[in-house]
Amino acid sequence: MGTAAAPRRFCRCACFCSENLYVARYGLHVRFRSEQQLRQDYEPILRSRGCVSPKDFQQLLGELEQEVERRRRLGPESAARKALIASSYRPARPEVYNLLQEATLAPEFLAAAEYSASSGADLKGLLQRVETVSEEKRIYRLPVFTAPFCQALLEELEHFEQSDMPKGRPNTMNNYGVLLHELGLDEPLVTPLRERFLQPLMALLYPDCGGGWLDSHRAFVVKYAPGQDRELGCHYDNAELTLNVSLGKAFTGGALYFGDLFQVPSTLAKPLEVEHVVGQGLLHRGGQLHGARPLGTGERWNLVVWLRASAVRNRLCPMCCRKPDLVDDEGFGDGFTREEPATVDVCALT
Repeated sequence: MGTAAAPRRFCRCACFCSENLYVARYGLHVRFRSEQQLRQDYEPILRSRGCVSPKDFQQLLGELEQEVERRRRLGPESAARKALIASSYRPARPEVYNLLQEATLAPEFLAAAEYSASSGADLKGLLQRVETVSEEKRIYRLPVFTAPFCQALLEELEHFEQSDMPKGRPNTMNNYGVLLHELGLDEPLVTPLRERFLQPLMALLYPDCGGGWLDSHRAFVVKYAPGQDRELGCHYDNAELTLNVSLGKAFTGGALYFGDLFQVPSTLAKPLEVEHVVGQGLLHRGGQLHGARPLGTGERWNLVVWLRASAVRNRLCPMCCRKPDLVDDEGFGDGFTREEPATVDVCALT
């Protein structure tokens, strides 16, 4: 009698604790290894943005040291939160925890995914089934979820937000929102969405970015509201590809803006602005520089799924742009593995 294969072990790159630390007050991502390195690399630009006095610099130094320590503890603390939520939290809309059904997905999304998985499907045919927001920047849009499912998910997220459960926030740029794996929504919702529907789509849209070899993700919901987060600074995602779905509610402003890939100079000379449409998702490359304009009125909730392909990132970490220095991590980690997936022809990605 055969035995089940051991689950794959995912890792993070050691740079997670030293690279791309976001300093909101100065609108800057920094690399931080020591005070001397910080001064050498960033003192002129920090001064130009208001970090002038010794007190300003010491405050910044303390904040960065705290953030490094927070990142080191992140995996175990997230696992502990997930366990407590699983044992003690009572959902308001338990149906959103059911295994993903086609009835919760928009007909246009189902049609595009079904076509992508069919024999003879090609990019030209798929582009007739999705909206091309920008051919140059390879940004696409299509409905993802039905309106009733968006509403049910929003009600569940608000119920969780109002509970006394511990909450891990998405990242240092988003202070309001929910990590879906901690809430228990990875397995029933996001994993089947990635494996059954997004992978065939992404394989046609982004074959050069690992779209056909997606094997992990990081999914979270971000919230923008008056008195909370209202905008998002320019950044790129720790992902090969990104899905960003507008869940609601009623809002004005908050458009996304896109520059070029982060490796390209003069990246925001002519940014492309894209308005959110509730229920619809934007697809783009993770390395595409982007941000969010200030919210005008109302509340905006978005589901963001960072889609990762270990066959791509195992060779080059997108955050430090070096071969990853692997550290074991919880769950999907940051999508790195110590071995290549057995079914991937890595030569096809080079």
